[in-house]
Amino acid sequence: MSSERAPGVALVTGAGSGIGASVARALFGAGYRLVLAGRQRERLETLAAQLGGTDDTVLAHSCDVTDEASVRSLFAAAVTKFGRLDLLFNNAGTAAPAVPLEELRLAQWATVLNTNLTGAFLCTQAAVRIMKAQQPRGGRIINNGSISAYSPRPLSAPYTASKHALAGLTKSTALDCRGYNIACGQIDIGNAATDMTQAMAQGILQANGTRVPEPRMDVDHVGRAVLHMASLPLDANVLFLTIMATDMPFVGRG
Repeated sequence: MSSERAPGVALVTGAGSGIGASVARALFGAGYRLVLAGRQRERLETLAAQLGGTDDTVLAHSCDVTDEASVRSLFAAAVTKFGRLDLLFNNAGTAAPAVPLEELRLAQWATVLNTNLTGAFLCTQAAVRIMKAQQPRGGRIINNGSISAYSPRPLSAPYTASKHALAGLTKSTALDCRGYNIACGQIDIGNAATDMTQAMAQGILQANGTRVPEPRMDVDHVGRAVLHMASLPLDANVLFLTIMATDMPFVGRG
């Protein structure tokens, strides 16, 4: 049954809410079998139930992407369950408090870099090992970047640095994995309407020191954009895609 409906197997990190849940819904609707990964297993199981997933189509697996052993366990479970991996969406991420750079604690900096960058590296590494060894060989990796990597918000040094570095990881992965039929791209998102961006509608700090409400877009636009990237044949790749609320302050920000 599952082999008839599924174009492949996709693993989504940070799948319990927001962008991750939206992407999971889009992929499942297109017929992918899913591995839902995140810290809170209850959220993953709730999403699986909402999707109408069965044991043959959805696996919920708790994972800390900053922990190498936890990542290895996640990807081993995915292969044990479904036999292969065709798509990885590196979505797990976090941010630090918006405080002046000189007041930022090292632990806060490290938490963001470990989650947004090292976590993506560990998952990419695990995915590449699988995709190189499976038959037919290959797959696709899509990283969740941010337009903040190119035009930062005030008081966002850890987040901005992590996403800027993630763009480098995307390019290196795309280059280094060409010979294995593995494509890698990145989606840079601006102001998707999730719980994490609710404050934007009330007013968020701008470069001139004012607080201004910003428009947001339906998060499911992100899910559909990722599905488009994922639906391409492996001889075509969207290296970078930007999707944003049309009227948000990005072009000309600052």
